[in-house]
Amino acid sequence: MGTQTQGTLSIARIYDEVLEGPYRVLVDRLWPRGVTKERAALDEWLKDIAPSPGLRKDFDHMESRFAAFAAAYRSELDGHHEPVEHVLDLLRSGTDVVLLYAAKDRDVNHATVLRNYLEGRLTG
Repeated sequence: MGTQTQGTLSIARIYDEVLEGPYRVLVDRLWPRGVTKERAALDEWLKDIAPSPGLRKDFDHMESRFAAFAAAYRSELDGHHEPVEHVLDLLRSGTDVVLLYAAKDRDVNHATVLRNYLEGRLTG
């Protein structure tokens, strides 16, 4: 019997060129400015996996607040069982997933926290 391979998990800005192949999931609570539904080419929009409005506002994309934001967001993710398990199930079934976000900073954003959280759940 062959072993099933796990899908890959990556992140990308919604404004980047659309790459064919991975299952495209928007993980922002708000629709990104200037992006049409056609351009987004989404497979799914998971608003419920995004940081809460209060947490997002407190963070305000300030690097000095990122560590505290990341810890608070991971705590929120612990309470978002359904959307988290949904993405994990996609990966476990061998589906390649790209988490899409609109933030300008490619390193200091919620999608990096989400990717690390999901990878930890897969290996832990």
